[in-house]
Amino acid sequence: MVDLCGGKKTSKRSRTRRGKRGRRRRKNNKQKNNNNNKRNETPPPFLPPEAEEGNVEYKLKLVNPTQNRFEHLATQLKWRLQEGRGEAVYQIGVEDNGLLVGLSQADMTASIGTLRQMADKVGADITLLRERRVDSDGGERRIAEVLVRKVPDDQQFLDLRVAVLGNADSGKSTLLGVLTQGELDNGRGRARLNLFRHLHEIQTGRTSSISFEILGFDSRGQVVNYGDSRGAEEICESSSKMITFMDLAGHHKYLKTTVFGLTSYCPDFAMLVVGANTGIAGTTREHLGLAMALKVPIFIAVSKVDVCSRGAVERTLRQLERLLKQPGCNKRVGERSGAPQGLPERSPSAQQQQTTRRTHAAADRVPGTNRASARACAHPPIGRDSRHPPAQCRQVDEIYSVPDVGTVVGGTLYSGVCREGERLAVGPTDEGGFLRVKVLSIQRNRSSCRLLRAGQAATLALGNFDRTLLRKGMVMVSPKMKPSVCRHFEAAVVLLFHAGTFRRGSQVTAHVGNVRQTAVVQRVHGKDELRTGERAVVAFGFLKHPEYLRTGAKLLFREGVTKGIGHITRLLTAEHDQNHENQHCPAAAADSRGI
Repeated sequence: MVDLCGGKKTSKRSRTRRGKRGRRRRKNNKQKNNNNNKRNETPPPFLPPEAEEGNVEYKLKLVNPTQNRFEHLATQLKWRLQEGRGEAVYQIGVEDNGLLVGLSQADMTASIGTLRQMADKVGADITLLRERRVDSDGGERRIAEVLVRKVPDDQQFLDLRVAVLGNADSGKSTLLGVLTQGELDNGRGRARLNLFRHLHEIQTGRTSSISFEILGFDSRGQVVNYGDSRGAEEICESSSKMITFMDLAGHHKYLKTTVFGLTSYCPDFAMLVVGANTGIAGTTREHLGLAMALKVPIFIAVSKVDVCSRGAVERTLRQLERLLKQPGCNKRVGERSGAPQGLPERSPSAQQQQTTRRTHAAADRVPGTNRASARACAHPPIGRDSRHPPAQCRQVDEIYSVPDVGTVVGGTLYSGVCREGERLAVGPTDEGGFLRVKVLSIQRNRSSCRLLRAGQAATLALGNFDRTLLRKGMVMVSPKMKPSVCRHFEAAVVLLFHAGTFRRGSQVTAHVGNVRQTAVVQRVHGKDELRTGERAVVAFGFLKHPEYLRTGAKLLFREGVTKGIGHITRLLTAEHDQNHENQHCPAAAADSRGI
């Protein structure tokens, strides 16, 4: 049919069919929009559920408690402080399941006042770390994160070690220089000069050794650093919490030094510095993998955000999120930027759920806008106690010759105590023996002390003891322990990467704590060879001299691109050593039998 205007006229049936299709299309679009709206709805904010153990406590409110309730709360605070080795974090306005409910301004003020009374009762100080606002039906409500700190009676300050990782030229040394010196960089590397130990480091701008810097916090959470012409001894006296940063090498050429720093110094946390201008490059992935293999908690600092566009910074952050969410990492990312009202994933309960925190730290050439953010993330809670094995020994990590003092050794005390004037045994020597030494004086964080406790790093003066008899990897133990050494051991390992096959006769560099020595694979139990990703129990043997090892210690071995991790399962005795030599040297076996 044609209408009067010459156009084609549609039938009633076609118009009905077209109307049905339109209604159906509109209905489907409406359903899609509803589904999209549901997906875009922000879920109620929450934290991980409260853990019975640890130093994090959730409280909905603390308003006008009765006397019995107050005594119970004070006892609970003592328990949390004990769990955190002198520190506890209170989340006020949060239910036990982690739901962020929030409080009114009046209730929040009353709750913080009650918490202050609890802290006064146990002899602690409180610091309001940050406050967050949440929306609810009754209006805007508040949530507060409060740090409670009490230095134990037998300690001068709380101690924490943070290893600084990242690719070369990512700004690790400059960031530490700004944090610890209290002055901004001039754009030409002035802030990092105090961390360099060698002339070639100053000339090239690249760290090749392990350097240490300290950053203190007083009982109120205020920063205590080298600003205002403070010295190391004054920082130690004024601080209730001390953070020791270990600046590790970023270039692949110095990878063995970086691995030694991670395995020997037992860091509580690792800070991975990523340059916003380069993104994930060079050794960044390798350093992240090493920290995860050694089960060191990680937080990430993105530096040089001032020299990049916002798009470049966002691109780097997306790269980090993709990397951390890969099956090998499987981390949940919590972002902490310069905005102070955010609640970061910083509690031990979040760490137990494998949370990785990310920090934007622009500390190179900007006017210090994010220095407070970087300090906040460099101010984590006290970490693990499991790093200290039960054996009573002190490892030797550094050896010095100091004029008018003599031989000085540096390292970490695993357990027990070490006193000035105490006599110890140091070894093993190349023959497997131990030598007697006397501790003349002790220095910790560049200040003198008379007593060293488990987990603390310090230097010991040994006087005129011959330095040539010492080497890195030795231990200092009490003569009453009667320490034993071994040359051969077995370990349950997983081969992370190998270009070919890993079999008997392969030689690798083995890292076990502060021990670093070439070892040969003597046997792969149940298999002829290993390939990438496979697991097995492997027998190793040191090539040069015996070492002092402990069952259960972490093992990391590498050779070129070959990498593997594991833990020691069995120490093989001297009889096994003799049998092994007889199997590989029949002439020696005949001589031993008198043939």
